[in-house]
Amino acid sequence: MFGRAGGKNDADSGPIVPVSPSQALKPEMAPPPPRRSRRARNQVVVFLNFILSLVIFVAIVGIGIFWYGKTEFEGRGPLDQTTNFMVRDGAGLNQIAAALERQGIIDNQRIFSIGAKGVLGEDTLKAGEYEIKAHASMLEIVELLQSGKSILYSFTVPEGQTVQQVFDRLKADEMLQGDLPEEMPAEGALLPETYKFSRGTTRAEIVEQMAKAQTRALEQVWERRAPDLPLETPEELVILASIVEKETARADERPRVAGVFINRLNRGMRLQSDPTIIYGLFGGAGKPADRPIYKSDIEKPTAYNTYVIDRLPPTPIANPGREAMEAVANPSRTKDLYFVADGTGGHAFAETLDEHNSNVARWRRLESERAKALAAEKAEAAKAAASRAAEGEAGTQDD
Repeated sequence: MFGRAGGKNDADSGPIVPVSPSQALKPEMAPPPPRRSRRARNQVVVFLNFILSLVIFVAIVGIGIFWYGKTEFEGRGPLDQTTNFMVRDGAGLNQIAAALERQGIIDNQRIFSIGAKGVLGEDTLKAGEYEIKAHASMLEIVELLQSGKSILYSFTVPEGQTVQQVFDRLKADEMLQGDLPEEMPAEGALLPETYKFSRGTTRAEIVEQMAKAQTRALEQVWERRAPDLPLETPEELVILASIVEKETARADERPRVAGVFINRLNRGMRLQSDPTIIYGLFGGAGKPADRPIYKSDIEKPTAYNTYVIDRLPPTPIANPGREAMEAVANPSRTKDLYFVADGTGGHAFAETLDEHNSNVARWRRLESERAKALAAEKAEAAKAAASRAAEGEAGTQDD
């Protein structure tokens, strides 16, 4: 066996000399650890080391919390199926977050609030009713509520309805809130159209929207009107448009019907429109469905009966749509002075009274034939009902 000669200080540098086996197996003494310097034992250094360790620890914990929050904020939500969520006007972020958690749309309102503040910046969550998709993440919900793309409902006003009839429809719409205005707008002041609104919209807001839409539409139509119309004001255009609206529901006929009335005004003829009789008798409520127009009605003097008065009635008789106003502003250029229903849903037009009388006679024949056919159908139905009743009675007697 060999070992190194020399003392402790030159154990690594002395010559290798033989030693006994027992000496070779003895472990050598390990060198003592180096002594800490005075600088390392300084209290300031110890304190700085502690602070550094604490900062590192806090940073690690912060990163972990941030990563957990980010994962929760962007991960799939707990909602099992698509649902609607209402953000009330004036609701704060914390209120919204609490409501979302209460309805099971999110898991943690605190993470939602903190994450939403980071996404929104100076922006806010918009009031309205929103459709939240199943398993939507908090981030997706924040972006949806921030966009203001809430669920929209429709309110449709058909052309030719009176203000009173429009108010009746508004009152019956359950999606709208609030009372109607105490005072009705003037007849013809509302534009028939389909209006989109979110939950929480009031009836008064829809009325205001309709009135503004009519004002804009009338201004545009009046600017584009033909230069030689016998109409002095935009209000007169609305009056005549309301009559055209009530006379025909066919878009392709409106300019021609308007042309008939324009021709009659130019010649100083009375308009002789049946809808003006009805409005003069029943006003905005409209004629009952089972009430015909009698001959005495045609001769009854009212402010609206154009069989009696000259020129136009004092106000519109309904709310005309944009197409009816455009038809009056730019009517068909014809010599027609008369029209009557033709039995197909349209009208037969005529330039002369003789031609018109022929059209009226044809219409009356069609009406008579239809009445006879209807009476025959009713008689046949009554006969069949009586036969079934008789058979049922005979069967009862046999039993």
